Amino acid sequence: MTMTSSTTTVSKEPIVWGLLIIIVLFAGLVRYRLIDVPLERDEGEYAYTGQLILEGIPPYEGVYSMKLPGIYAAYALLLAVFGQTHQGIHLGLLLINSVTILMVFLLARHLFNSLAGIVSAASFAVLSVSQCVQGVFANAEHFVILFSTAGLLLLLKGCEQNSRWKLFVSGILLALGFTMKQHGVMFCGMAIFIVLFNELLKKPVFWRKLTLDLSVLSIGMMSVLVILVLILALTGVFDSFWFWTFDYAKAYLAQIPFVTGIQVFRITFLFIILSAPFIWVTVCFGFFSMPFQILHPPRKLFIYLYCLFSFLSICPGLYFRPHYFVLILPCASLLAGTFSWRLWTEIKGDFPRIAFILFFSICVGHAVIQQYRYLFKMTPFEVCRSTYRCNPFHESPAIATYLQEHTEPQDTIAILGSEPQIFFYSKRRSASGQIYMYPLMEPHDFALQMQKDFIRDIEEKTPKYIIDVQVQASWAQNVLSNTHIIEWKEIFLRSNYTLSGMVEIYEDKSIYHWDEEIPNPSSKNHVLIYKRNNY
Repeated sequence: MTMTSSTTTVSKEPIVWGLLIIIVLFAGLVRYRLIDVPLERDEGEYAYTGQLILEGIPPYEGVYSMKLPGIYAAYALLLAVFGQTHQGIHLGLLLINSVTILMVFLLARHLFNSLAGIVSAASFAVLSVSQCVQGVFANAEHFVILFSTAGLLLLLKGCEQNSRWKLFVSGILLALGFTMKQHGVMFCGMAIFIVLFNELLKKPVFWRKLTLDLSVLSIGMMSVLVILVLILALTGVFDSFWFWTFDYAKAYLAQIPFVTGIQVFRITFLFIILSAPFIWVTVCFGFFSMPFQILHPPRKLFIYLYCLFSFLSICPGLYFRPHYFVLILPCASLLAGTFSWRLWTEIKGDFPRIAFILFFSICVGHAVIQQYRYLFKMTPFEVCRSTYRCNPFHESPAIATYLQEHTEPQDTIAILGSEPQIFFYSKRRSASGQIYMYPLMEPHDFALQMQKDFIRDIEEKTPKYIIDVQVQASWAQNVLSNTHIIEWKEIFLRSNYTLSGMVEIYEDKSIYHWDEEIPNPSSKNHVLIYKRNNY
């Protein structure tokens, strides 16, 4: 594939790289200012499992989860490098986001020119840090797009340069993205289609070359998966891994009705658009201008497929949670760059081009101004509360400190709720591999047995402390939920444990009660800490 003259880079490359550094520094400074935001529960799960990995305990042995193990390994690496703190995790996210901004820039520059790269990078930097996608929290989607964007850039270069080693490495990167979260499989599928159509668009079609290219790409992907399976088998957790990531995952994906999913998508995506409306307008213009772009057909096909598979990546299960939309941000930013490239090639003269630069500066600047309080004024506590309301994330470090002070490292604890970040903060192990109550409350065939397994673990190990989280979002109980565990916990706690602490959670504060006469809670959202009677 040869590059057209329209894709030549703009001059004054030092200025371009200077602008890119400013963009990276902007995003990094915003993230660094909020580096002390507490872990939310997904981060807590990844951090706790990564902590166990560093202690020699594999995933799916000490923790049951449908997440793929790549994200746990990534967190273990972050903990080893930056320390076992939430600040260290968010510093790691800062670096991951910085590299992803660079990858978005390089991808847009490769497809169009350096100007498009700067517009794409700036758009991505602002969109990916936004509160509407929970951007300052180290969710798995940030890790997926790091690997997928780098993999797709290398894939394009491999196809254009007939370089099979680049196709092979691209396959490895894309598969690593998949191991971070199942949604990443969409970008693996996209890569296969790109290689396929890249050859089919040529006349004549060289079938031998097509077969070899697809084989090399697939071998790169499969090498990662084979190594993953071998590690899981050798550590003795493959059966558990298969149940949670395939059997249970299938039940999990079948729970949201289509109509409900569409409603959730509409509400969530509208909120995201309104956070940066002018940027999203340029994204739309970029998409609808694609048929009129003077662009080499394989590159145009790449962008169409990127749009399709990015959208598909957020669709599994129809949950459409805000952080899922991080997966579409590289593609959306690329479309903004597409529009900028189109305009730049159409307009002539210094004044129109200055007006063009001013226009895109306003688009990005408006998004920054609209989120000014969040980006520059809110404290980590305020960001946590305004994002997750009265979930006990801000309170978890204090609860963990209390548990550390009143237990020994070999003691176990249990959480009746879905707050795995407390295990991580306290450096105390869970009495059960089941660290979420969600699967136990969902209407599927495994729920009752999961409840019984959890109850058996707690009764056998009788943890020194049990934390009972009285927050609806920590249980997600609904009218279809089996209440066996709810009925059990009331009797078990009353018979074997004594209330030793309580945290009352309000929108603007928390009130802590430790080792004293505990009053009746005046807040609907509260956490109860129970101590075993024989201690």
